[in-house]
Amino acid sequence: MNGRAARRASRKHANPSRHAHPHPPSREELQRQVERQQREIQKLQEQVAERDQKIADAEKQIADLERQLAARQKNSTNSSKPPSSDGLAGKSRQRGRRKKSKRKPGGQKGHPGHHRPLASPEQVQEVRPVLPVECKHCGQSLPQQIDQIQTVGEAQRHQVTELPPIQPYVIEYQCPKVVCPACGEGTRAPLPGEAQGDFGPQLMALIAYLTIYCRMPRRVVEAFLEHVLSISMSLGSAQKCWEQASAAVAQPCQELEQQLKNEPVLNSDETGWRNNGEKRYLWALVARNFVFYTVAKTRSSAVLIHLLGAVFAGILCSDRFSAYFKYHKGLSQLCWAHLKRNILGIQDFAKTTDAQRFCRDALALYARLFRLWRKFQGSLIDRNQLILRSIPLQQRWLALAEQYLDSDDKEVRNMATALFQHCGRLFTFIEHPGVEPTNNCVEQALRIAVQLRKIIFGNRSAQGEVATARLLTVTQTCRMQGRNALGYLTEAIVSYRRNQPVPSLLPKRP
Repeated sequence: MNGRAARRASRKHANPSRHAHPHPPSREELQRQVERQQREIQKLQEQVAERDQKIADAEKQIADLERQLAARQKNSTNSSKPPSSDGLAGKSRQRGRRKKSKRKPGGQKGHPGHHRPLASPEQVQEVRPVLPVECKHCGQSLPQQIDQIQTVGEAQRHQVTELPPIQPYVIEYQCPKVVCPACGEGTRAPLPGEAQGDFGPQLMALIAYLTIYCRMPRRVVEAFLEHVLSISMSLGSAQKCWEQASAAVAQPCQELEQQLKNEPVLNSDETGWRNNGEKRYLWALVARNFVFYTVAKTRSSAVLIHLLGAVFAGILCSDRFSAYFKYHKGLSQLCWAHLKRNILGIQDFAKTTDAQRFCRDALALYARLFRLWRKFQGSLIDRNQLILRSIPLQQRWLALAEQYLDSDDKEVRNMATALFQHCGRLFTFIEHPGVEPTNNCVEQALRIAVQLRKIIFGNRSAQGEVATARLLTVTQTCRMQGRNALGYLTEAIVSYRRNQPVPSLLPKRP
């Protein structure tokens, strides 16, 4: 046997188990292996479930953050947010043209010029002749007295509108004690009604006008009186003038409030207000010939019941706020401008096919409807043609809403449900004269109040709330009726001081 064979033999004898058949595992060993593997599988399943939960939580958090981001990017053009909320917190609204015009600013070449007309001679308080010093032809000196010159043709006229020197006009009322020739006793006459207090009706009306109509803070009004009109007045005195102007117009404002329930059409909206830091709501109701404001503690339908009674017989135009649905069961008109902004908001942040298709079809129907409305406004079609041609559009709106009632997109489903439930409230303006398809008139009325709120930050007493509502009612009603608000306030204060009826703001019936 050679050396290699010997080494193989020695290794074989040294490790006999290497080539021996192993014993099969016992049943207990197999059972333990199965249990060990089951524990490992269960542990892996728990880890997978934990990771799935983390992924689901992360996806939910991402969706919440996306919704928050989308909400912060919304503005008054794609949601029901008011224009006053547009600011640095959200994306600024698109203003003006989307594409820059190539035209130069200002009047275009060839357009008819517009010039300030000359006032009539009766309206001119002073005439100043301007005479040449010498003849421009020969250099001869010319007379400088108007009665010594000889003229030819018409004089060239140029007018300058100027303010006279501003100074306070102080009226002193003297009440002598007159002795009676019969009995010898003295009698002193009482002051006339318009002489009550230290300030006249026109000055008091100006303070109220500057505060409410011009939206000037009281300290700015105080500075204006002192530096421009040379009238020194404390802040407390200015406040008393403001409150007396409010008391003077209490009667006409009450008449307007009583008239609200008799109006055939009313537009209503509300906005936030403050009273010494506490939450309030400023309501505005716009009728055909007047505007009425009131400050209330609540935004509920109780305010409507108080103003309009338990049942309103007219047509109430509003947005889709629930208080209006709860209160009014009769004819109503929902605002199409709000509806369009909501659809644009869905379109701007749409991520689903349903949202894109729904918004595309809804905006196309909206454009067709308002093209038809503009034709009616332009007298291209009459009311009967408007009704007939709008019927197919109304049917398509209802069909579009019904199509997306079960959409997987929550925003689309909510909008489709609102359209389907309130479709009848969207087309009241088609058949009833005096009804507009939008709530823009009352939103414009509230815009004045919102600007005032940002300047004076609300009121500090219940009396201030009433005064703000009254003076807003008077000034905006005068604006709507084309009346001079300052002149009306002056007349109202004079009548109030004389204990005479204050002029009404209701239009005179023929």
